[in-house]
Amino acid sequence: MKLDPDLLRPVLVAAACGQLAIAMINLRLDRLLGWRAELDTLSLLLREVFFIHKWFITITLVIFGVVTLRFAGEFAAGTNALGRWLAAGIGLFWAIRTGVQWLYYDWSHWRGKAGRTAIHWTLTICYGGCAAAYLAAALG
Repeated sequence: MKLDPDLLRPVLVAAACGQLAIAMINLRLDRLLGWRAELDTLSLLLREVFFIHKWFITITLVIFGVVTLRFAGEFAAGTNALGRWLAAGIGLFWAIRTGVQWLYYDWSHWRGKAGRTAIHWTLTICYGGCAAAYLAAALG
C-alpha cells in the first residue's frame, strides 16, 4: 500500500523541523542537564571527544533536517532511488535511536520521576515518529 505523498510530505517537514530543534538543543545539552561540573572532572581527551561528538551529531541532524526540508516532496513521492535510500538511512538512524532510548539507558534515570518520565516518553515518540516518517517514505 503506497502512502499518499500529499499526506506524507507535511509529516516529513514536521520531522525535519523536529530534527533541527533537537540539533539546537543538543548544542546546549550539557548546560541544560547540568553536566558542566561532571565534564570538568573528565580527562582532557574525554572532554574533547564529548565536544566533537556533540558537534558532529548536531551537524548530522542539521543535514538531515535541511535536506528533508528541501526534498520533502521527492522523499514523499518515492520515485527516486537515491531519495528512498537516503530516507531509509535516516529512518534506520532514528529507529536505532528509539531502541537505544529503551534498551541502553537505565530506567532509574526516569522511574518514579514524573518530569523525566514525560521527557523520556516525549523523546521516544519524537524519535519513533521520525523513524516511521522516513521509513514510510523509503518503503512507499
